[in-house]
Order: sequence, then structure tokens, then C-alpha cells
Amino acid sequence: MRTKTEEKRQAILNVAAATFGELGFERSSMSEICMRLGGSKATLYNYFPSKEALFLEVMFQASEADFRRTMEALNLDGPDIATTLRHFGERFLGLLYSPNVASVRRLVVAEGGRSGLGQRCHAMGPGRGSMAVSAFLDSAMQRGLLRTAPTALAARQLQALLEAELLDRFVFQHLPLPTPQEIADCTQRAIAAFMQLYAPSTAKA
Repeated sequence: MRTKTEEKRQAILNVAAATFGELGFERSSMSEICMRLGGSKATLYNYFPSKEALFLEVMFQASEADFRRTMEALNLDGPDIATTLRHFGERFLGLLYSPNVASVRRLVVAEGGRSGLGQRCHAMGPGRGSMAVSAFLDSAMQRGLLRTAPTALAARQLQALLEAELLDRFVFQHLPLPTPQEIADCTQRAIAAFMQLYAPSTAKA
């Protein structure tokens, strides 16, 4: 019975992904998705309580592989900590400002206070990412590659520095999404600033 339920859930997601891709979020409706899927609205709402929740799950599936690749960049076997953080930063910003994830973030800004959507989105993406970054920074601090500090704070400051030059344009949507070169340049400046804050005292000297 469980396998059958998971198959149905995935079938809904597949149809919804095609619908959102063709019509966009605003023009898509649960009625349209239900019609394409076949079956009753009650069944659809039993799996996903709202269009927003369904859209969030579709986008999560679409970006999960990229999320995993981004977190895999947090590897202490690289040539040095700054280079590792730059590689991570470029992947992180590339993911954050990809069309799929940007769409989810805009939805959460608009609808995040309703039906626990913001909380669900945070748990699926930013929450997991922050935990992985904190764990990586903790390992780097224990090895003496970074100065010792509260890792949760360091992780938040790293992510804030990475996005510092891009957040306003995203929030106010007054410029297009950044190019790969812009992302690389922003990342380089952000990691340089982060290393000024967290490089060991011997490295600063």
C-alpha cells in the first residue's frame, strides 16, 4: 500500500511539474493539475494542501541534485580553505540564483506566512544547508584552518557575505539574475572578506 501511495504522489508531482513548466505558477491551478492527472480534487488535496505546497515540492525535486553537489564542495581535502570556500560559494550562489530556486524564494517571500510554507521551505533547503556549512566550518576550526568562533554565527556571516551584493536586486527585481561571471566576482570578494574575519592569527600575521 505504501509503494502505491508513493507512486501516486510522484505521479502528481510529475503532472504538476509539466503544468508549472508550461503555464507558470500564476496561470496554473489545482483544477488544471487535477484535470490533467485524472481523479478527484479531494485526492489531490489529500497529498498537497495547496498549490503553493505543491509548487514548493516540485521545485525541491528539481533542485535537489544541485543542492547535493553544492554541499559536496565543502571538502577539507582541497588545496586551502579559501579555495574550498570559493568553490562552494560559486556553487551556492549559482544554486540560489538559478531560475527554479529564485522562483521558490519569491513565492516564499509572498506566501511564506501562510500554511507554514516558509517553515517548510526553510527545513527543505536553507536549514539543511546551514547545518552542513556549520559542520564544515567547525571541522576547519578544529584543524586550525580558521580561528575558533561560534560556528552557527560564522555560517550565517559567510552566507550573508556571499549574497551581500545580490540580495537587493533579487528582492526588488530591478535587475536580471546574475551571470556566472558576476557570481564568480561576488564570491571572490565575499571569501576575501570572510577570511579577513576568520583566518587564524598566524595566517594574518
